Amino acid sequence: MATISELLKSTATEEEEEPKKKSREDWRKAKELEEARKAGTAPAAVDEEGKDINPHIPQYISSAPWYYGTSGPTLKHQRVPGKIQEYSSLNEWYKRGVNTESVSTKFRKGACENCGAMTHKKKDCFERPRKVGAIHNSINIAPDEHVQPELNQDFDGKRDRWAGYDPAQHKTIVEQYQKIEEAKRDLRAQKLNADGDEKEANSSADENDEDKYVDDFDMPGTKVDSKQRITVRNLRIREDTAKYLRNLDLSSAYYDPKTRSMRDNPHKPGEDPEQVEYAGENFVRFSGDTTKHAQAQLFAWEAYERGVDVHLLAEPTKLEQLKKEYETHKDRFKKKTENTVLAKYGGEEHLEKPPVQLLLAQTEEYIEYSRRGDIIKGEEKGAIRSRYEEDVHPSNHSSIWGSYWEAGQWGYKCCCSLVQNSYCTGKSGIALSKNVPELGKIIAVVDNNVPESSFNLKDVDKIESIAAPQLSSSPSSSDSENKSKKKKKKKKKKKKKLEKKSKKEDVKDALKKALEKEDERLKEVDRIMKMDERKRPYNSMYEVSKPTDEEIEAYNMKKHRGDDPMANFI
Repeated sequence: MATISELLKSTATEEEEEPKKKSREDWRKAKELEEARKAGTAPAAVDEEGKDINPHIPQYISSAPWYYGTSGPTLKHQRVPGKIQEYSSLNEWYKRGVNTESVSTKFRKGACENCGAMTHKKKDCFERPRKVGAIHNSINIAPDEHVQPELNQDFDGKRDRWAGYDPAQHKTIVEQYQKIEEAKRDLRAQKLNADGDEKEANSSADENDEDKYVDDFDMPGTKVDSKQRITVRNLRIREDTAKYLRNLDLSSAYYDPKTRSMRDNPHKPGEDPEQVEYAGENFVRFSGDTTKHAQAQLFAWEAYERGVDVHLLAEPTKLEQLKKEYETHKDRFKKKTENTVLAKYGGEEHLEKPPVQLLLAQTEEYIEYSRRGDIIKGEEKGAIRSRYEEDVHPSNHSSIWGSYWEAGQWGYKCCCSLVQNSYCTGKSGIALSKNVPELGKIIAVVDNNVPESSFNLKDVDKIESIAAPQLSSSPSSSDSENKSKKKKKKKKKKKKKLEKKSKKEDVKDALKKALEKEDERLKEVDRIMKMDERKRPYNSMYEVSKPTDEEIEAYNMKKHRGDDPMANFI
């Protein structure tokens, strides 16, 4: 190590030899050189070891101090002495595969008990566990793996995406593509030799073909889709009427100016669409042979994707033949798979269908109808019956319940009984219902507190229900019944008034309580809103229930309405 005095002397001698100040021209040249190095037009500075110095390093890092004693540009003063690391070269990488040169024929001590390799143990073996390990029979001992080197890579070496790449792998891909290109050339040469005469004869026709180079450029009025390889012709003859002039009403037909197509029928409102001379273009897409043409085009695209060079317009006969062969092979394959499935799993009996006549419920019975739908010849249709039981009369009745009506009551017509599910008495029941005076005497006896031992009260109730219309006009029972009815009406009115008063009082009390509760809630809301947000309580334990009518009314009464002009004066 040099002392400070020696360093001072060396710097003093350098200052004496060099000029003390640089001229303006030297400063300008140095600045231009620095900018050229940063731009990449001039070579970078080189240190004493022959390494390039990055021109973008700041000056306070690249310039050495005055006491270091450097003779040129260097970065040695930024490196720690004695800590220079040597990294692995670009050609060094981990070895792949196994060492096939040295394969042992006997089991070695310390080797893997499963495969016999020396470079790993049994728990680290990647081979399938053998039934009898190599330690017992010494058969098929696996070769040892390579001893991998310890690579010391720098920052860029650890992140190199091409590290360990073998260029020989790329050669195999290049050779594969070269073989494919050679095979294509041979096929083209054979095709040219076989069809040379036909090509010469049709060369003039190919030159005039419009669709030959349709994928290379877009013609005016033609829409070319590169993905589907189709052309849509939208050109028209100049003498024809333009589509958009057939109907100038804006709300009539849909005209697309981009594709020059009129989708709908351009008829005016109130005009018969069938009598319009121009019917639109939608019907053209789904009429005639357009569906077959679309299927053929789809088949050509699929065949081209699978490597068959065929075109719908250039080779239509070839395409049709290929399509027929494809359909025949497809049908054979379907039948073959169906037969194999049936032979394996069975179930052929379930595929047999009944005849069409049975499926559609057709018969050979002749029936002739009139214009009105009446049957002229043939068997008439049966009457549609109800889903309920018909012509069933329980309890000896010959008519149904509801066939008799008298004074606002239903009954049975056969016996004039007004009691449902009663037993039919026939003509005697009809006579009994008409014998009203005798029934009135019996009821009068009951009203005069005659002992019940002489008759049955249940029979009297039945008689009253039967003879109610006739008894209503009798003078003996009218007064007492009217008095009792008036008393009952008065009692009912009083009860209703009392119930209404009690309900009103209950509603008022409930409304008062609801108003008080609403006032308390509003006060609590004001208190919480005045608090700090961080100190407000949570409402996770708040019980939510449906409000009552009184609570809703109290909320509406206490709600603040901003649109009320008198709200600010309250």
